Amino acid sequence: MAEPSRPQPYQPGAVSLFFVAKAGVFAAAFWIWLLVLVLRTSSATGLQVLAATGAITTTLVAVVLGARMALQHSAAIRHAETKKLLVDISWNAFAAAGNAESAGKVVPFPIAPGDGERVSQRNGGDRISVLDRGAGERNGARDRSGGSDRRR
Repeated sequence: MAEPSRPQPYQPGAVSLFFVAKAGVFAAAFWIWLLVLVLRTSSATGLQVLAATGAITTTLVAVVLGARMALQHSAAIRHAETKKLLVDISWNAFAAAGNAESAGKVVPFPIAPGDGERVSQRNGGDRISVLDRGAGERNGARDRSGGSDRRR
């Protein structure tokens, strides 16, 4: 049986790619401008410094945006795989609970002991009703005034 089609996970798309491409185009333009200025003149000018600064800056921006887009893409894929794994685990647990007749394949979930088991573990004198306790006993360790009744 073919797997049902699942919605595609979020992946950084056209907007992120647009900014990476835009930064790359500006970087290429600055590098070409710097190359043209270097080939035309023999001494360093202010325009060459400006072109070099622009080339370096836009190249770094393009690299950072590209790395960010790649990290977002891999994080989106990991998130989608984790969600799929959680759904598969919960579905398998649900299916295993329905097939409880076969004890060899089902891992039982731990359950809290029933009320009858708890009562049998305690001594008879351990149970004191809240109504039977005095005011000092109700507050327990929170009463730091030495047992006196403080009023505000």
